[in-house]
Amino acid sequence: MRTICFYFQVHQPFRLKRYKFFDIGNDHYYYNDFENRNIMRKVAEKCYLPTNQVFLDLIQEYGDRFKIAYSISGVAIDQFEMYAPDVLESFKRLVATGNVEILSETYAHSLSALKSYEEFERQINMHRQKIKEHFGVEPKVFRNTELIYSDQIGEYISNMGFKGMISEGAKHILGWKSPNYLYCNAINPKLKLLLKNFKLSDDIAFRFSNHAWEEFPLTTEKFVAWLNAIDPKEEMVNLFMDYETFGEHQWEETGIFEFLKALPDAVFRYSNYTFSTPSEIVENAEPVSKIHVPYPISWADEERDLTAWLGNELQDEAFNNLYSLYDKVKEINDPEIWKDWLYLQTSDHFYYMCTKWFSDGDVHKYFNPYESPYEAFVNYMNILSDFIIRLKKYK
Repeated sequence: MRTICFYFQVHQPFRLKRYKFFDIGNDHYYYNDFENRNIMRKVAEKCYLPTNQVFLDLIQEYGDRFKIAYSISGVAIDQFEMYAPDVLESFKRLVATGNVEILSETYAHSLSALKSYEEFERQINMHRQKIKEHFGVEPKVFRNTELIYSDQIGEYISNMGFKGMISEGAKHILGWKSPNYLYCNAINPKLKLLLKNFKLSDDIAFRFSNHAWEEFPLTTEKFVAWLNAIDPKEEMVNLFMDYETFGEHQWEETGIFEFLKALPDAVFRYSNYTFSTPSEIVENAEPVSKIHVPYPISWADEERDLTAWLGNELQDEAFNNLYSLYDKVKEINDPEIWKDWLYLQTSDHFYYMCTKWFSDGDVHKYFNPYESPYEAFVNYMNILSDFIIRLKKYK
């Protein structure tokens, strides 16, 4: 089997409004509805709607030969319902073809796996219900927020009944091994792992329009030649990327849509690769070995670790303060409290506090509503202070 697995992350957070010290105790609504709606509609028009149409056309042209997979966060679906029902309907049309797989994830696109397996499982089950409600399917493969994975997280996911999980093919984990094979969890080998080929994925996601890149311009013929140059024994190429790659990170003027439209034909014409969903690979391929990941990895930045969200003092204080409230939140039966608890966990809030801009600035500025990490921290902690006041009323 020589196959390509296309997977896309679809996510938009509920961005927080400017929340000042004097708002604490007086204003219990935390979200910037105007900005959230504007960003959602902008991304819908530039990315979601045109890219969904490209993929629908490709599926109609090639039938069962062309397949893709998405994970769509619960908070993104919530915003589709509020601001972009046309986007939600276009995703439903794609799933209805039978050629599109929806993966499971945390509802809030959260980092809960790093703090509370109880909350982690609650959000996964919430997301399962949301996917079932809108798409009529039950996900079989899991992807954690930002492809965060460790041996322990994988074991927990296996115990929840998932057969497969996707993650990053990080160099410091793989060593001499190739990401182009199926692996399995080091603790529970029943969980199969698909690892991202970060070079070929990032050639599309990040380097496609970079005129300084020595391989510019990237054509479908050149890309397929790179695929053909891979050792024939290597079974799969996992191309994982943000869906906003198409039309947002890489604007329409770069030719990214034309590349996408032409890629399947070039693959079929000039190679022996097929296209498969993650579930198909999990069902049809056998792991070549266990992969040991004692400490969590992700697909972010050069380090492929957690430092995009956790690691500096601002991020750690905000994160630890938030999850210190979990036991109190569990005691409260108030849908507004639970909604805010969910939305405040979204990983983007901690991403905006990242101080690594010297190496990855452009990525960290993507739709970032703050001038600095410190401003993001102060705004978040003001909101958290108000949230704590609300919790204390339930004594």
